[in-house]
This record gives sequence, C-alpha cells and structure tokens, in this order.
Amino acid sequence: MINIRQNQRMYEKYDPEKIELKWQSFWEKSGLFAVKDNPGQKKYYIMEMFPYPSGKIHMGHVRNYTIGDVVARFKRMRGFNVLHPMGWDAFGMPAENAAIANNTHPAKWTYSNIDAMRTELKRLGFSYDWDREIATCKPEYYKWEQWLFLKMYEKNIAYRKESYINWCDSCQTVLANEQVEAGMCWRCGKEVRQQKLKQWFFKITDYAEDLLVFCDKLSGWPEKVTTMQRNWIGKSLGTLITFPIEKLPGKPDLNSDGISVFTTRPDTIFGATFMCLAPEHPLVPVFAKGTSSEKKVHEFIDRISRQDRTVRGIESCEKEGVFTGAYCINPLSGKRIPIYTANFALMEYGTGAVMSVPAHDQRDFEFAKKYNLEVIVVVKPVDDDLEAASMGKAYTDDGVMVNSKQFNGLDNKKAKEEISLFIEKDELGKRTVNYRLKDWGISRQRYWGAPIPIIYCENCGTVPVASEDLPVVLPEDADLLEGGKSPLPTLDYFARTKCPKCGADDARRETDTMDTFVESSWYFERYCSPDCDTGMFEKDEIDYWMPVDQYIGGVEHAILHLLYSRYFTRVLKDMNLVKYKEPFTRLLTQGMVCKETVSCPEDGFLFPEEVDYTNGICKKCGEKITTGRIEKMSKSKKNVIDPNYLIKTYGADTTRLFCLFAAPPEKDLEWSETGVDGSTRFLKRVWQIYFKYLEQVKHIKPFDGNLDELNNEIRNLCQKTHATIKKVTEDIEERFHFNTAISAVMELVNTIYSIDHDCFKEKNSSTSLQVMRFAMESIPLLLSPIVPHIAEELWEALGNTTSILLAPWPSYSKNALVKDEILFVVQVNGKLRSKFTVKADEKDEIIKQLALSDEHVQKFINNKPVKKIILVKKKLVNIVV
Repeated sequence: MINIRQNQRMYEKYDPEKIELKWQSFWEKSGLFAVKDNPGQKKYYIMEMFPYPSGKIHMGHVRNYTIGDVVARFKRMRGFNVLHPMGWDAFGMPAENAAIANNTHPAKWTYSNIDAMRTELKRLGFSYDWDREIATCKPEYYKWEQWLFLKMYEKNIAYRKESYINWCDSCQTVLANEQVEAGMCWRCGKEVRQQKLKQWFFKITDYAEDLLVFCDKLSGWPEKVTTMQRNWIGKSLGTLITFPIEKLPGKPDLNSDGISVFTTRPDTIFGATFMCLAPEHPLVPVFAKGTSSEKKVHEFIDRISRQDRTVRGIESCEKEGVFTGAYCINPLSGKRIPIYTANFALMEYGTGAVMSVPAHDQRDFEFAKKYNLEVIVVVKPVDDDLEAASMGKAYTDDGVMVNSKQFNGLDNKKAKEEISLFIEKDELGKRTVNYRLKDWGISRQRYWGAPIPIIYCENCGTVPVASEDLPVVLPEDADLLEGGKSPLPTLDYFARTKCPKCGADDARRETDTMDTFVESSWYFERYCSPDCDTGMFEKDEIDYWMPVDQYIGGVEHAILHLLYSRYFTRVLKDMNLVKYKEPFTRLLTQGMVCKETVSCPEDGFLFPEEVDYTNGICKKCGEKITTGRIEKMSKSKKNVIDPNYLIKTYGADTTRLFCLFAAPPEKDLEWSETGVDGSTRFLKRVWQIYFKYLEQVKHIKPFDGNLDELNNEIRNLCQKTHATIKKVTEDIEERFHFNTAISAVMELVNTIYSIDHDCFKEKNSSTSLQVMRFAMESIPLLLSPIVPHIAEELWEALGNTTSILLAPWPSYSKNALVKDEILFVVQVNGKLRSKFTVKADEKDEIIKQLALSDEHVQKFINNKPVKKIILVKKKLVNIVV
C-alpha cells in the first residue's frame, strides 16, 4: 500500500502549481505508474503514437496524450492492469532536418529534445510507465529490427532492385509514394522528381489480399481509416493482355514477348486505338532510339520526372504525351496502333502500359482529341446508336457491344467474361488480380537512421551481416556533409569492412539507412519488454500484453504507419514470433487543434505574443492586424499556443480540462482563451466546495441509506450524484465523450451550490452531511482521470491515506436513479425566486398553479398581470409579468 502524507489544513486559494508539483513528485517517488504482467488480472494496453523529438511539445501532443491518459487512469480504477508507455520516434528525416535547421548534430539535437520533452510530459501529469521508455535511435532498439531485416532477407521478403523512385534533392533521399504530397516532399515541401536507383524493398505485396480482407474485421477502427487503407491497397479484378510489337527495322529482337497490359475493361479491347507507356517504362527510350521522336521523347521524360507522379498528382494535371515512333498490334482487332509515352501512365500501376480506348474512357478521349487519334465505339446504349465523330465525351455506361466481331450484340457485362475466356483460350493473356499497393521501398540516403545490415563483396556479392555482429552501429560522432548529405559513404572506418563469407577486407557496407517507418512498425511490441537482450521481445510478455487494446493518434498516419504496422505484425506472425495478425484492436483518430491566424502587411504571420489585441495592431511594427481563417496550429502560420505558457499561467489540470471539454476527441478543437478561463473557474468552484464543507464532512462516512429518509434538496443531491456517476462512467467507457462527462460533473457542482446551507443545521443534519460526503467523495473520483492533481489533493483532504488512483471507480445505485419527485425552480422574468418539489408524474397545469401560488413568487409578481407561463419539462417554471 502506498501511503500519502496527510495535509494539515486546506488553503482557501486554489494554487495549481503547488499542488501539481507536489503530486508529480509523489507519483515519481512512489513508482505508482510502473506495471508488470499479471496473468491473474485482466490487462488493458493503451498507447498514443509516440512523437518525433524534433522540438518542444505542441498542443496537438497535449490533446492526444491527455485523451490517452484519461482512459489509462479510468481503466486502472476499473480494476485493469494498465500498460501505458511512452517513447521517442527518434530516427529519420524529421529529427535530422530539424537538427540541420538549428545547426547542430542530429544525435545531440535528438537527445537534448528527448530530455526536454520528457520533462514537459511529466509536468502535465501523464501516467506513463517511464521504466519502459524507448528511443528508436539507440542501438539496443534498432539491433532487433536489423535482426528482423536479416530474417526477412533469408525469406526473400527483403530484396534489392533497381527502380524508379521519388527523389527529394533538398532532403537528399528517396521517398515512398505515401511520402509525396502533391508532388512535394512530405517533410520539406520541396519538389520531388523521378530517379532510377538501386533500393531495398520489403514485400508488402505478399500480404495485400490479407491486409485488405482484414480491413472489414477492424470493427474498432474508424471507417474513414479502413476506407483509406482499402483504397491504397486498391484491388482490381481484370485481364492481362499481350499486345505484339510491330517489328522495327534494325531492331529484330525487340521484346518478342510484346507489351503486357492490365485492364478492368476487356469488353472495350476492340476500341483500343493507341497504347500509352509510363515515361519510366524501360521500352520507351528503346522505341524512340534512332527515330525522329528520340529528342522529344527524352525531353518529355526529363520534364515529367519533375512532376507529381502520384495517382493524386496525375489526376489533377493536364494529360499529355509524345509518340515513341513505334507501333503494336491490337491482338483482337488486328489493327496497328501507335505507342505513346504519356504522363498519366504509371509504372507503379499494372504493368506501366495503358490500353487506351478513347470512346469509353474520358482521359483517353481527351488525349485522342488532343493528338488527333482514332476513336472507335464498341459499347453503345441499348436504345440508341453512338457515332464517334459526334461524341462530345466518352461513353462510360453499360450497353450493347458493337464493332467487336463475334461479340457484337452481347451485353457488355457478359462480354467482359466472354472476351476474357477467349483471350485465355487463344493464349493472348489471362485473368488476374492487380493491386495498387507496391512493395515498400525502405532505403534512405540519409545519415540519421538505422544502418541496413548488408555488406557488398566483389567476390561474394551481397552478403548479410552475421547476426552475432549486430547491431551495425551508426557512428554518432560523424558530421553531416554540405547540404545535409550523409557522411556514411565517405567514412572508411564505417563503410569499409571484412566480408563475413570470404574474409576479404575490402568489402563495403550498405550506407543507406532504413526508412523511419520501420522503427515505428514494431515499437508497440518492444514496450512489452524494453530491456530484453535476447530478442525483439519476451514471448511471455507479448502473449500477455498484445495486441494493443486502444491506440490513439492522427488520421494522417492512416496509410503510412498504420498499414506498415499491420504488415510487420503479419511478418512476425509468419515467423511464429507473435500469435495475432492485427496489432491494434481499437483506434481513435483525434481531431486537430486549431486557431485563427493573425498577420500584418509588414511582418506577415504573427505569433500571439506579437499581437496587441486590445488595439488591433502588430507589436513589432504598429501596423493594423488582419485575422485570418481558423486553421490547424502550425509553426509556419504562427497560430500556435505554447503548452508551457498554459501550464505556467493556468496549471496542467486546466490545460487538460480545456483540451477535453472544448470538443469530442474525434472533432477538431478550436482554441479559445475564454474556454481556458472557464476551465480554471470551474476548478476554483470545485475547490471552494471543499474549503467550505471539509471540516463538516471530514470525519463522517458517506451516505448509503434509504433515500426516503432525506429531505427534498438532499435527496435531489444524492440522486444527482448517482446519476452523475452513471453518466461519467458511460461517457468515458463506451463513447470517449469526455466533454459530456465533464459537463455532468459541472451540473453536480451546480447542484451543490444551489443547496441552502441551513439544511445542514437542522436536527437531521448528520444524514444531510453524509450525502454531502458522498457527493464530495464522488467528485474527485470522477475527475481524477481528467484533472488528476486537484483530484489527488481533494481526496487527501477528505482524510484518505492512499492515492486516489488506487481507489476503485465509484458505483451507482439503479434504485437511486428513479425519481419519485422532481425539484422545480421558479423564475419570475427569468430570475430565480423559489423552488419546490412535485411528483415525477405531476400534470403540467398543477405544476404551473403551484408555481403561481408559491408565497415567495407572489411577492415578485406583486399583483401584476401574468403575460405567460413557460414550463420546461422536469426543470423549471418561468413566469413572465
């Protein structure tokens, strides 16, 4: 049992800093948040997505982690063995770019920020088990992902190939498709271009179907997230068709296998009048070589390489292309059709070749019109004809087959099946499944990352590092080269090594590092046994704690982190390291924290402290300010509030309360100084209740008797307390509606304030005080997950000798929720003048008559004519005179 020192007396003034520092010190010294597996106790594993240690924490962090802390504390009080860990996503471009911008070494920058951010998180009172803290940049962590890489290499699911990749000149590294946003790098915002490079890949495509199928089984995930994953995996059923290439003079052996095209519309193949290849397709320069198109083709390839080559980017750009100088043969119509290279064809989708049918695809139609290419109608409406020459747009609806030889007259849906069967029978292609999802390129040409454990030997080729030689340690004393380039290729003591196979001493290490999303794809498992030095984790610990019961983080990670984590878990399961497929049972994606932007014509965007709001001017230059849109808080827009300012000015509990009360967790939270003020006023009101009644209730037991013994006001308080316990319990446990839970406690506090203090002086006052004790015990218990510091202080003030976190969650009586009588308040012209109770099923007219005849009300009516009586069911009567 962890005992707390009793307060000698309660101060009248609520002092958040004093209280919060006191309890944070107590929690740390007592080790209250440390947890161990206990097979005899039901577990609950909750975690928030860990942060990049690239600077101070921001309000988005505060909101995210406060939500998680409420649930962790609540579940612990409900009897669960709760694992609530924290760590640092310390490798990768975010930390490295921040270090470069601040002219310091990534290692120094990272470790310094970890220390600062840990202090900030502790100051907010989060109940993390800091004994389990991990940082992904430490060798004892990334040793085991290097070990897993070697196991994946053995199974051929980690492999190296030459590929066109997204290259960011500014960051000097490769980006995954998911890391390119509107043609720009997700981190630095600079232009991304296509470049051919040898890269390491993970075969996530092996699991495409399983990842897709299980999207329907993630019942605890938001639908928007599973929809995003389904769309990214992008399953398509279609037919793979081979188009023979017309023999070119001087190129007799040119790709005798033809060009393979994947299509979901085999019914339109007779209308294919040209072929489009992705600019990255290896046949494009081969076709163009020695032709009049060669120069135009190379210029086109170079220009398109600097455009956004993601699906989103392609959809928004103007469609354009260049004739390659070559032709292929439509295998069903026998027609000779030109081969173009076009910017809308993507190597990552299908085969990088598009069978273009302008009559029945709007993109192809626009391209054909632009380059004067033939349009052939092969599907027409059932009750109408369609002429290619008069078409203003492509016909994309269902219909009847025409101009399609033996398939004419068929319904086009039936024709899809018939033509696919014909193609397979004549060995012109086959039915197949295609996925938009491509293998995960993990190579990064950056310094600050986990080294890839591979060695290149002139004699032996590619050789994996021996597992006993792990970890391959990143040299943290190396300085970045000019422009932020990685120094690893230039460090002989790192790059040059001995071949583990033949012993040659001139072998070279792989100097690329792993994508930072590799680290975050298994960190939740490492939390279960962070000190394990015999493997990635202890199996018994994993079997007890995993999967994570509740995961909390931003929806921006729906594709990258969450999809990769699901993939990694499947790899671990297939290696018999874990028993489950899905790492996260429930997922909450919290909304953003938003604030209006403020700017002036001279200095642009302004930080809040740079604005004189009273006079509406910029403090720096004196110019008038302009208030802009409410947007996500960001350093670039300067519409940020420093959490440390809030903690210093209002306290951690007020900061937490505001984040939870201002909006439901899944909605955006709009910053409001008024909202923060309201939160601190509420805590002061709570404090004053205890200052006022503490001495009267301190040494008595809470009420647990028959409600019939109580007078009306005290019975109402007792019933209200039971109803509040029920409301808060359900709002937290079932809905995560913290805002309405807080509102319920506020109503209970208002009920206490409305009680006539004289009722505690009557002859049955001891029973009344027992009810007050019951309410005053319930309030800190209900608030303790939300505002834990003040809750601990009030709990101690009531005479309790152990932490409130060790107390059980309060329970309510169903019988107490049934109201025989209802308390009505009576207003005259909107001002409170009296109160009375009536039977719960009393008629409205009788309630109105009782209100009119009340002696206190009569004084304020003062014989004036009554204009109207407003009755709010089960609450109040307002008499207008």
